[in-house]
Amino acid sequence: MKQKLIAFLVVMTIITTPLLAQTTPASGLTKIGYTNVDYIIGKLPESKVMQNQLEVTKAQLDKALGETYKEAQEKYEAYQKNGANMTDVIRADKEKELQNLQTRIQEMQNNAQTSLQTKQQQLLEPILTKVNNAIQEVGKESGFLYILNMDAGAGTTPIILFAASEENNATNLILRKLGVDPDKIEAAAPAAAKPGTAAPVTSPAAATSKPATTAPATTPKKK
Repeated sequence: MKQKLIAFLVVMTIITTPLLAQTTPASGLTKIGYTNVDYIIGKLPESKVMQNQLEVTKAQLDKALGETYKEAQEKYEAYQKNGANMTDVIRADKEKELQNLQTRIQEMQNNAQTSLQTKQQQLLEPILTKVNNAIQEVGKESGFLYILNMDAGAGTTPIILFAASEENNATNLILRKLGVDPDKIEAAAPAAAKPGTAAPVTSPAAATSKPATTAPATTPKKK
């Protein structure tokens, strides 16, 4: 899922649809802007809503997994306590039940992770689309031939390694287009690095918590 999101982000923003229809400035210089899409996403109200929804979903999945694990633990403890007094038929039936519970827990763990990732993708895609549309508008209005995303993704080298000035940093223009006041962001966090120039801020896409994974009950071996 992470690869799909990165691919989606690359298609939409790494070289945000070249504005080839734009004319090159009379000076002959190409105007190239840059931004940090992860930073922008992290400042949108929609991102906070998305994170809250993901946390609610994760809590529900964790609860269901925890209840099943508790059931397996209780039955395993009862088996250990009474197993010696069981007939072979009953013992075999209890062991099969414990094995089924263990399989069920493993399936729930896998399904929970897939479910959370699917929901994350569903919630993130409209946010990415909204950001991309804002980038397109800013690019056309400001006469950029390209707007590059300085963050190529987790574990990669940023595309923009050096910028002589902030003149072509389109981040604040994009934030304003999205209805976010960058001045309020800076006032709220005066010690924070300037957007688009420092270490990228991890987007919700990369920071989503995984459902809790509890070790499944151990199925007893037949004596």
